[in-house]
Amino acid sequence: MLRIYQNTYRRTARKAVVYSTKVACCNHSTLCGITSHPRRSQDSGSSGSNGKHGRHEEFLLAGNPARGWQMPPPSRGYGMLVVRILRGALKLRYIVLGGAIGGGVSLSKKYEDWKDGLPDFKWLEDAMPQGERWSQFSRNLIEVGSLVKNAIDVAKDDLKAKTTVAALGITSDESRKKYEKLQSQVETLQTEIMNVQIKYQKELEKMEKENRELRQQYLILKTNKKTTAKKIKKSLIDMYSEVLDELSGYDTGYTMADHLPRVVVVGDQSSGKTSVLESIAKARIFPRGSGEMMTRAPVKVTLAEGPYHVAQFRDSDREYDLTKESDLQDLRRDVEFRMKASVRGGKTVSNEVIAMTVKGPGLQRMVLVDLPGIISTMTVDMASDTKDSIHQMTKHYMSNPNAIILCIQDGSVDAERSNVTDLVMQCDPLGRRTIFVLTKVDLAEELADPDRIRKILSGKLFPMKALGYYAVVTGRGRKDDSIDAIRQYEEDFFKNSKLFHRRGVIMPHQVTSRNLSLAVSDRFWKMVRETIEQQADAFKATRFNLETEWKNNFPRLRESGRDELFDKAKGEILDEVVTLSQISAKKWDDALNTKLWEKLSNYVFETIYLPAAQSGSQNSFNTMVDIKLRQWAEQALPAKSVEAGWEALQQEFISLMERSKKAQDHDVIFDQLKSAVVDEAIRRHSWEDKAIDMLRVIQLNTLEDRFVHDKQEWDSAVKFLETSVNAKLVQTEETLAQMFGPGQMRRLTHWQYLTQDQQKRRSVKNELDKILKNDTKHLPTLTHDELTTVRKNLQRDSVDVDTDYIRQTWFPVYRKHFLQQALQRAKDCRKAYYLYTQQGAECEISCSDVVLFWRIQQVIKITGNALRQQVINREARRLDKEIKAVLDEFSEDEEKKGYLLTGKRVLLAEELIKVRQIQEKLEEFINSLNQEK
Repeated sequence: MLRIYQNTYRRTARKAVVYSTKVACCNHSTLCGITSHPRRSQDSGSSGSNGKHGRHEEFLLAGNPARGWQMPPPSRGYGMLVVRILRGALKLRYIVLGGAIGGGVSLSKKYEDWKDGLPDFKWLEDAMPQGERWSQFSRNLIEVGSLVKNAIDVAKDDLKAKTTVAALGITSDESRKKYEKLQSQVETLQTEIMNVQIKYQKELEKMEKENRELRQQYLILKTNKKTTAKKIKKSLIDMYSEVLDELSGYDTGYTMADHLPRVVVVGDQSSGKTSVLESIAKARIFPRGSGEMMTRAPVKVTLAEGPYHVAQFRDSDREYDLTKESDLQDLRRDVEFRMKASVRGGKTVSNEVIAMTVKGPGLQRMVLVDLPGIISTMTVDMASDTKDSIHQMTKHYMSNPNAIILCIQDGSVDAERSNVTDLVMQCDPLGRRTIFVLTKVDLAEELADPDRIRKILSGKLFPMKALGYYAVVTGRGRKDDSIDAIRQYEEDFFKNSKLFHRRGVIMPHQVTSRNLSLAVSDRFWKMVRETIEQQADAFKATRFNLETEWKNNFPRLRESGRDELFDKAKGEILDEVVTLSQISAKKWDDALNTKLWEKLSNYVFETIYLPAAQSGSQNSFNTMVDIKLRQWAEQALPAKSVEAGWEALQQEFISLMERSKKAQDHDVIFDQLKSAVVDEAIRRHSWEDKAIDMLRVIQLNTLEDRFVHDKQEWDSAVKFLETSVNAKLVQTEETLAQMFGPGQMRRLTHWQYLTQDQQKRRSVKNELDKILKNDTKHLPTLTHDELTTVRKNLQRDSVDVDTDYIRQTWFPVYRKHFLQQALQRAKDCRKAYYLYTQQGAECEISCSDVVLFWRIQQVIKITGNALRQQVINREARRLDKEIKAVLDEFSEDEEKKGYLLTGKRVLLAEELIKVRQIQEKLEEFINSLNQEK
């Protein structure tokens, strides 16, 4: 629309310019005396050679025709120009006004059309609350939102869900049960995720180790130089830490407790234990939390001096560079992950030790154990035994008579609120191995009385006693501060602190983390030198006692540990898997054919053979058989065949394992492990899916053949028919024996009697035998007249039964009669092969059931052959892979190995091996310690 207005305005302006130009030309021509003949002017105007001049001359003559070519007065020309301009302007106004009106009308119409196309929202007026109801609804939503927000801020995980449920008013038992069920599912999923993460972490570390070994081998081959392995001399603290690592996995239930020295860091929760340890280690190596429990398991930190500031877990080859923030973050994350992984079964804390080594310039050599902080109140997200578990764990570590207790007390809180001092007093009442540390002194100086702090550090406030009292500052409350910044802040604080006035009793050696670490390290090594030889002698005596017990109980056996026994069992299992692939083809065929018929026989008899044979005519028999066989081959037969093949493979493998138990060198200690491995591998293994489609094609093609090819196959089919019918006949006779009771001879010889029901059944059977005797080709069902006749005959003998009772008795009786006739037909068909080949379906002797069982026999042979090829070529190898995978998983699961390989022999061997390793490492450490002196 705007573009139309612009074009109209431009055309009007151009006309005005043309008019003014023409007028100017006319005036100029008149002044110059230019004349023009009227006719010539008309000719030039009509010629079209110059349209502009023609229009110009017409304009000159338009004023007065009588005057011809004469020019009008100048004032009149200007007047006409003004009139034309006004007319154009008025015309433009009308166009703009008309366009605006038309556009408005068009826009209004478009809006109405769009509004009509919208959906009807009138239902909202009824659904939404109005007035006061809407205001109340809004307030309720706001209140629920605020409650949920507070719940999110106050609690985590379980507490969040519980507070939200309470805020929403869900208090019914059903809702609580649903919540508890969801909570258990979440915990289960978290445990599974944690286990998977642990598994892949171990696999990653294993691959990294293999990669390093391969790289070393590659470098050796590349340089083509012979290198000899050099024994790297270990430091004293590393050797001592290895001894403690061995002791951490040692079961002390048989002999003695671990009394080797280490520094045990204890304190209330959030008292600064971890910060003190980090200050001593000169690195922020532990995860941090805002007021929540972060230390959930004992963390053993071995400090050693080295050229590079690095950290490493005991069970990992990765080194963390503590000078890089990225490695520090990875280390803290891995520590937190290991703590969470150690907590199982809904517990909050764990006794599993997380061992790590920290090396760096200027670090004091010692072994510290950081324990979970002691709590006085439990939160709702903690296990019910958390408080007691922490107390027991702390007492266990402090009860070691050679442990150095590093008692951490928060200086910013009242001393009377301390829980740790009472525990320390119970374990070390004389204070001969306790070092007291007061943390957060910078906050304490601002909040507490300086004299009170002096009393604490002089040992006059607490009743507990200690070897020394120290004050440290472990931070400024900033998470991003480095250890260097914290240490500098600590130094500056103690230089300017008013605790160092002249009358102060605090000595300079009692402050700063540096002096604390020197004192703790000095006391640690002093304790080690005083007690290490005594501990070594104790383990030597324990080793002698265990070796004597082994010789008395197992004189002809070598003490093999659990890992060695597992490797031996693994070799035997893999040998049996190799034997599985060496089974002959004939043995596989026999096993598969037997298992196939065992799986298929019931369907063949009940669904195909008996309904078709009891149809009454040979033609209907063949038709019904063809239909049912095709349906069977298209649907259930392939899957049942695969199931039979898998069971045959499983049965053969288990039989091999059972035969191995009869060998002379068989060790019964492996039986439980072997059974668990086989069961787990079989549970995981499944047959290839494409085998079903392949079998379906083979079986359909085989069942299409309806002609027995030679006499040998005919005889085999007859024998197969007789064997199968005899097996069914035996089952039927067992059913009849249970229904009718023992015979007269057995009743006399075994003093047995008939029950009332068995007597009734026998009476019914007598009447049914009469019917079958009169009509040997009777149909499988009784007619109404026959049922009535039987009931009346029984009523004359005072036996009252209903028709259902008669039908139940008739079914096994008729089946026995039919199977006996089928056996007779099979005998008649033995010599009827040539008659069958000449007359075919019109043979006088009905042998259709022989042909049916020949077809079944052929499909079993073809299927067994296909399954045998799959077993030998594919499934045995896949089972081998599954067994190897299970063995690898079991080898990494110490708990499972301990459950599957157990007994006095294993436990005694494990303890003897462990004590022997500890005693040897202790002797090696003592020799190095004496050399250092």
